[in-house]
Amino acid sequence: MAIVYTAEASATGGRDGRAVSSDGVVDLKLAVPKQMGGGGDGANPEQLFAAGFSACFLGAVKYVAGKDKITVPSDAKVTGHVGIGPRDDGTGFGLEVDLKVSLPGLDKATAEKLLHDAEIVCPYAHATKGNIPVRITLA
Repeated sequence: MAIVYTAEASATGGRDGRAVSSDGVVDLKLAVPKQMGGGGDGANPEQLFAAGFSACFLGAVKYVAGKDKITVPSDAKVTGHVGIGPRDDGTGFGLEVDLKVSLPGLDKATAEKLLHDAEIVCPYAHATKGNIPVRITLA
């Protein structure tokens, strides 16, 4: 694989710290969510993963649509839900992802084909395939 871009970011303090990209564009206070016993007054890794996966998947939808000469509506949206909890084997924590994709104005068959093809193209979908539950549904 020929790498065309490498992102760099660092985290200090773990879930109660700070995440900063090497170019300074990302500079976030991190906090444990209230549901996990924290104060919830900052971003958390699950939110960042949900945002990244959502943006990447919509980019993949636009990419495959462009190859098929399909116009993706300007109000298309992917909403990611990333859940975290203890793994069933008791050895740590696991994630699961639900992506809800809204493609207003496209017929159901076309939209579903775009989702199928985007799932093949999207690097987040590829990286998670077989590793964590990922559900992608048309809203």
